[in-house]
Amino acid sequence: MGDIFTHRIRVRYSECDAQGVVFNGQYLFLYDVAVTELWRAIGSTWAGMVDAGNDLVVAEARLRFREGARFDELIDVRLPIAHLGTTSMVIRPAFRVDDRLIADGEVRHVFVDPATKRKKEMPAGIRAALQPYLMVEG
Repeated sequence: MGDIFTHRIRVRYSECDAQGVVFNGQYLFLYDVAVTELWRAIGSTWAGMVDAGNDLVVAEARLRFREGARFDELIDVRLPIAHLGTTSMVIRPAFRVDDRLIADGEVRHVFVDPATKRKKEMPAGIRAALQPYLMVEG
């Protein structure tokens, strides 16, 4: 298996619902924060990617909720990359608090031209930078 990028986020009170757990809609927000940090880890920024004529949009997202995270807990958002295609990539996020699996799923992104919003090939430099995070199945 390749390296797994992980970003740690502390649950804020405003992210919790009436049941006292992180509201389900917050998980895609937490995922987005972690993906932005993944871009920094590979030596870029989201704005830099867009300025270079590339953007990445979510084409499909699926999450399974296993257990609720609570206020002030630290969530580790793990981002194993399952697939690097020609124009798309698939990440299988896992949200953990210590050894507890809170939520997991799959998000498919598609590279697009920022001006036209038409899909385009993943840039070679981005592919090379993400390659170490690609899961190797055996």
